[in-house]
Amino acid sequence: MNIGIDIDNVISNFNEELLKEFMAHDKELRNSGIVNSDAYITRGMFDWSKDEFDDFYYKNIERIAKNLKVIDKAPEYIKRLREEGYKIYIISGRNNGEYSNPYQMTKDWLKKYDIQYDKLILTDVFDSYEKAKICLENNINIMVDDSSRIQLEVDKTRVTALLMDTPYNRQIDSLIRVHNWKEIYEFIINFKREKIDVILDTDTYNECDDQFALAYMLKNQDIFNVEAITVAPYFHNKSKITIKEGQDLSYNEILKICRWLNFDTNNKVFKGSTDYIKNGYKEENDAVNKIIDTALKNDKTYILAIGAITNIALAIEKEPKIIDKIEVVWLGGHSLLQDNNVEFNFKQDIEAVRIVFNSKVNLTIIPCKNVASNLGTSIYELKHFLENKGELCNYLLERFYNDGYHGIQERRVLWDISVIAYMINKSWFVSKKISCPNINDNTSYELTTNKHLITIINDIKSDRIIEDMLYSLMKNY
Repeated sequence: MNIGIDIDNVISNFNEELLKEFMAHDKELRNSGIVNSDAYITRGMFDWSKDEFDDFYYKNIERIAKNLKVIDKAPEYIKRLREEGYKIYIISGRNNGEYSNPYQMTKDWLKKYDIQYDKLILTDVFDSYEKAKICLENNINIMVDDSSRIQLEVDKTRVTALLMDTPYNRQIDSLIRVHNWKEIYEFIINFKREKIDVILDTDTYNECDDQFALAYMLKNQDIFNVEAITVAPYFHNKSKITIKEGQDLSYNEILKICRWLNFDTNNKVFKGSTDYIKNGYKEENDAVNKIIDTALKNDKTYILAIGAITNIALAIEKEPKIIDKIEVVWLGGHSLLQDNNVEFNFKQDIEAVRIVFNSKVNLTIIPCKNVASNLGTSIYELKHFLENKGELCNYLLERFYNDGYHGIQERRVLWDISVIAYMINKSWFVSKKISCPNINDNTSYELTTNKHLITIINDIKSDRIIEDMLYSLMKNY
């Protein structure tokens, strides 16, 4: 596990020393004392003019930083964490123009107090998001910092943010607060993120986004317990490939990606429906049986559906008991702003959609147009991050550029990664509970007010999702 640790007010007594220096200098100025005890030291606690503040602060901050004391027990607990196998990343916002050589100054200070670490990274404290980005790049699991502004950004990623208590961050109550290094140590050694039991239902060879979604999920097995990957049906009118042939292509594609990622596919990958319920298909298949068996044995299983929803509908019809034991997160249809759902996943098997909607299963819909459609990127952006980062990444780039169905394209939407991202961090999504709509013959929704509730996603933070996916794919390369 990788632990990110800030320095000032987490390892060092920055605020304490800064306040002493300000109090001493205030006596030399006009001895007014503290005029606003609720303000931060450098932001109105004393009645100094801007020129008086700048003159003192910038002439003395490097001297003060070099002579900071260490917070009680910090070196001892950090050493214990490293001895127990944790990797320590010191991530400090000292690259902000205030110090002549911040990296060397910080290395010297850490050495002075025998603070052990694996990597030192300096960021710009004035950039609220830079530390969050650094945490993603370095696969940090827990970040300890005293800045509520920075930790609120970290908390919006998949990283667990611990806020070191200070008088100046107590207005924030949405973060996990710690008060000393004993608390920090105990939180870290007892930290265990419960894995989510999932089944990915995917028409993997349909375009290119399924491959990205599958790889994204498998790269995050610290979050997901992957119970199964099931093959959903697909059919293109302009293609000569039958549903059965498409199933075989998808199955082999899953195996190929799993091999690249060293994922054991034994009793994990299952072929599903070879036609649609709307065409009268009701046959037994391995995917449906696996969905039922998995749902019945687990307390809760999430079905992450990124294709036609046929397999899930058949499983619900065959064994209704699973309705209370699964949650379906489906990419399908369009947003409520649209007057139709002429969308590939939806229109392929509209009867299956009706079955799932009417079953009262716990259901989250991520619409395509107006929502997942925001997940656009380019081959150039992807190459910048992924090129030559292994066979898988190079293959994903090739598939993105030419998916075999839509010709060469420099820009595409990675629709399917939305479902994986939703399970990683729901704060990237704006959701609303609505009464389950009826589905008209022309695929449009008929809004209701008195049916069971479903969740519909109305907006997403696309930059955060794409960024997280990219760092996931590069992880451990």
